[in-house]
Amino acid sequence: MQILLMGPPGAGKGTQAEFLTDAYKIPHISTGDMFRKAQADGTALGLEAKRYMEAGDLVPDEVTIGIVRERLAEADCKKGFLLDGFPRTVAQAEALKGILSDLNMQLDAALNIDVAEEELIKRLTGRRICKTCGATYHTVFNPPQKADVCDKDGGPLYQRKDDTVETAKNRLSVYTGQTQPLIDYYQKEGVLVAINGQQDVSAVTADIKKALEVCR
Repeated sequence: MQILLMGPPGAGKGTQAEFLTDAYKIPHISTGDMFRKAQADGTALGLEAKRYMEAGDLVPDEVTIGIVRERLAEADCKKGFLLDGFPRTVAQAEALKGILSDLNMQLDAALNIDVAEEELIKRLTGRRICKTCGATYHTVFNPPQKADVCDKDGGPLYQRKDDTVETAKNRLSVYTGQTQPLIDYYQKEGVLVAINGQQDVSAVTADIKKALEVCR
């Protein structure tokens, strides 16, 4: 299975990625993983990407696309892959289509885990962390026994600055602006699969499994 996984922050992509890689015995490939591997392997493109990153610059599309091409051509991708974090633009999506064509592959499904903004904000802003031991809680999904107090050591719980409502809304706005053109693109390609991410985890997993059985 050649799968692209999309979804906003808080949609639960990480959990579903674990299921997909285990169920289909395919590698989970993220942009960061590809860059790190290319750099560790000392490839020309990996070293070029490293120069841009160390200078604090964005890695150009041609370098990123080249690294994706190298990674997808490796032996562990012959039976499929789960791609996460690439493409981010329609131009990159077109480049991916060309790469897969060259490798005699095609995308089986572009899974988009869809969750309403109100629910995402609740998920993103509910995290609380113990100041003393670092234990993590969630006001809705994993609350402490006593509000704002750590179960383990009685330490005070706090909310990180990047977990506020304002920050969450900004993250979601940026994501939507970047991703909507991709959703439209894969809809036209006929491989977009919308998954209701507001269900419990097992129900989301079951829907993904059912959808992929149709795509095979």
